[in-house]
Amino acid sequence: MLTKLYQWTLAKAAHAHAERWLFLISFLESSFFPIPPHPLLGLMCLARPERAIRFGLICTIASVMGGLLGYAIGHFVYEAVGQQILNALGLTAKFPIAACYLRDYGAEIILIKGATPIPFKLITITAGFIGLSLFTFLWASLLSRAFQFMLVGFLFWKFGRPIKAFIEKYLGLLSAAFLVLVVGGFIAASALSGGGQKSDKCSHATMASLR
Repeated sequence: MLTKLYQWTLAKAAHAHAERWLFLISFLESSFFPIPPHPLLGLMCLARPERAIRFGLICTIASVMGGLLGYAIGHFVYEAVGQQILNALGLTAKFPIAACYLRDYGAEIILIKGATPIPFKLITITAGFIGLSLFTFLWASLLSRAFQFMLVGFLFWKFGRPIKAFIEKYLGLLSAAFLVLVVGGFIAASALSGGGQKSDKCSHATMASLR
């Protein structure tokens, strides 16, 4: 089923209203849609590199707006809706760990997510569940989403079609390098503040520990 849904998503790159589909998929992926918008964004940028920044901006705005829906689900209807979404996506076991890290680090975890394949929907629903500051959630989500989407858009706009091979080969490495720098800074800050036990505590978090 996921394969068919993935192919259905990619087919929207050739649709007459491709930008609207890009917006919708980016919006829905932030709360429950299982396919990320990155493949669709890449195809659209490949076809129209001169509009790549525009496409990246559409993804960024839609994803942050969709993140608000995920936040609302976690905050208001987690037990009725949020749990079912996470369970269907196989993210239930990761929820208490994500909640623990978000409580301890807040915006930093959302920013780290921008450089990793952690499902954004897990972050948005969890942030709403723990009641993370909405202002913090918004600015961190904006930076996190823009890091990936706008970077892809800028590279296609700047270098056109030839950048496709570079992105496929090195974007993951660049994201990983960014993550190492960010995490290294958090570890250093944690050590200086005497908070070195937080990571171990969160890696073994359970639903019982969140109550």
